[in-house]
Amino acid sequence: MIFFLFLAYSNCRTMIKLFKIKDQKREDAANSSGKAPIKKQSAGELRLHKDISELNLPKSTDITFPNGKDDLMNFEISIRPDEGYYQGGTFIFTFQVSPSYPHEPPKVKCKTKVYHPNIDLEGNVCLNILREDWKPVLNINTIVYGLILLFMQPNDEDPLNHEAAVVLRDNPKLFETNVKRAMTGGYVGQVYFPRCT
Repeated sequence: MIFFLFLAYSNCRTMIKLFKIKDQKREDAANSSGKAPIKKQSAGELRLHKDISELNLPKSTDITFPNGKDDLMNFEISIRPDEGYYQGGTFIFTFQVSPSYPHEPPKVKCKTKVYHPNIDLEGNVCLNILREDWKPVLNINTIVYGLILLFMQPNDEDPLNHEAAVVLRDNPKLFETNVKRAMTGGYVGQVYFPRCT
């Protein structure tokens, strides 16, 4: 009985070695043919590829890949709101997606300095689906529409920029003036905002 177990174990090890040799030969053949080595994609990359291929972006939104199409895990979304306080501005968000996506949300930052209650001056974004309300069934499309909604309906109840939130709540007219001043390139208080229109 022990002899048969040893024989089965030995055959199993031989099979594993054969599979490794076969994989190595396939990789060597791809490399010698001048093609780039075949890179295995993580589950997160596969899911992200699917999400990006199914994106349904509004006309006022674009996606770009600064590192080229080979790096799907890092991309930018630009949003040009067509109504509300931020109409006429262009706001760029960077997305960094980890290999464990969709089990954790992408890291999203706003590259455009903006006067907004839910985006701080370092570009951090306060959006519930990027934090505690993230679920693996959500996708990139959901995040983009969440960001668009932040520009349509800024939220003074869950702020990152507390000063902007107070102005929005207490004096919406002044808030609108501050947003326009920031978007056209100017100071709001002691903070300078580059033009984004």
